Amino acid sequence: MANTLLIVALVILEIVAITFAWRAIKNSRTPQGSVGWVVFLIAAPYLGVPLYLFLGHHRFSGYIVGRKVSEEVLHGVQTYRDRYRPKSDPEVDTTLFEKIGDLPDAAGNGFELLIDGEATFSAVFEAIDNAKSYVLVQSYIVNDDGVGRELADRMIAAAGRGVTVRFMVDAVGSMKLPPSYFGNLRAGGVEFVNPKAAPGPQNRFQLNFRNHRKTIVVDGHIGFTGGLNFGDEYKGLNPRYGEDWRDTHLRLTGPVVSQLQLVFAEDWHWSTEENLIEHLNWDADLDPADMTALIVATGPGDELESGALFFISCIAEAKERVWIASPYFVPDTDILSALKLAALKGLDVRILVPEVIDHKIPWLAAFAYFDEIRAVGVKVMRYNKGFMHQKVVLVDDALAAVGTTNMDNRSFRLNFEAMAVYFDSRAAADLEDMLEADLARSFELTTPLPEQPWKIRVGAPIARLFSPLL
Repeated sequence: MANTLLIVALVILEIVAITFAWRAIKNSRTPQGSVGWVVFLIAAPYLGVPLYLFLGHHRFSGYIVGRKVSEEVLHGVQTYRDRYRPKSDPEVDTTLFEKIGDLPDAAGNGFELLIDGEATFSAVFEAIDNAKSYVLVQSYIVNDDGVGRELADRMIAAAGRGVTVRFMVDAVGSMKLPPSYFGNLRAGGVEFVNPKAAPGPQNRFQLNFRNHRKTIVVDGHIGFTGGLNFGDEYKGLNPRYGEDWRDTHLRLTGPVVSQLQLVFAEDWHWSTEENLIEHLNWDADLDPADMTALIVATGPGDELESGALFFISCIAEAKERVWIASPYFVPDTDILSALKLAALKGLDVRILVPEVIDHKIPWLAAFAYFDEIRAVGVKVMRYNKGFMHQKVVLVDDALAAVGTTNMDNRSFRLNFEAMAVYFDSRAAADLEDMLEADLARSFELTTPLPEQPWKIRVGAPIARLFSPLL
């Protein structure tokens, strides 16, 4: 009897695995993803089936994009270009970026790079302390440590002054944040989304989808986004990653802040079904720097593969150079081809990645791609003064992008991300100076994979097998 039940269970499991494999064939966004899931499900259904339940979804159905359902915001977006029209055309054609992000470019913006945790947290906390009306805070990770608790203290203090404070984090990224943290916020008058109670991934076997955005908006006038979460390691206080945790954030001013705010309002609406549009300030102050910029927000709720298309667009627009800094390098075939074509045309193509390990599998997988791009002239630079977590793109002397999007499949297709893109030579010059300093603290990878230590030689091709899932 026991043997019969076991056989029946195995048959049912295999049927489920085949069903999921067919679903992967139909729905995976890449052939590599389809093949990876099909082989895994059929060969090891006892592992593949439960993992597919949590990680196998490829599109985040049901996500409501606020700008498409709110008449007032839709009208505002339609008139945005007329209200903040650039006085002259940027050197880079903005059309692709406008279509990918579903937002128009706008003039009148300011750009201030924040290149470490000390500068970033000082600027963010100062802005929160000076808030007059409201504060919006969103982060992928908030830790219950010195930095995380200081954020809570600043938000509670602002709420105590009568400022409306709204706070949300990702359920996966901040899973270690204890209930006491939220209890303190509640007692202090801070409105927040309980990540364990909000609708979305954790209730739908969709844990693969994560909101990786880092957004702070104060009074609709000042915005922040970039690579830094709220944790002590971002100030170099975790010895595992070294004292020099290298990251980049951006302080935004001008109409682009309204776009960043709109992205926050979309995410808040999804989590709470509350429409914030009428509660927020949409009259942006024009910054005298008068830079042209826009926000490119991407995610698995988009009809297009917007995350990958953003990088492809940057590479396609380059005429002289494209420099990309990312903590992870697990590209798909389209981006690999775009990088190789740019290098073959004689462009200065550089990829800056960390030598220090954060997550072992994507770190190893990157080595499986390095020889392929180096063979056509792409320079792979390894930052080795500490862990490097920044996500920035520099194109020629004309485009500077800072945000949350990594150069990997997770950011391309599975995470909700945002990049602030500036079409201005001054912003590009600032980014160039910053990257030049980073490159001076890096070394160029020249050792091919067959000559790497055996752990990398063996681990890289195996890790690459998981690249569609990373």
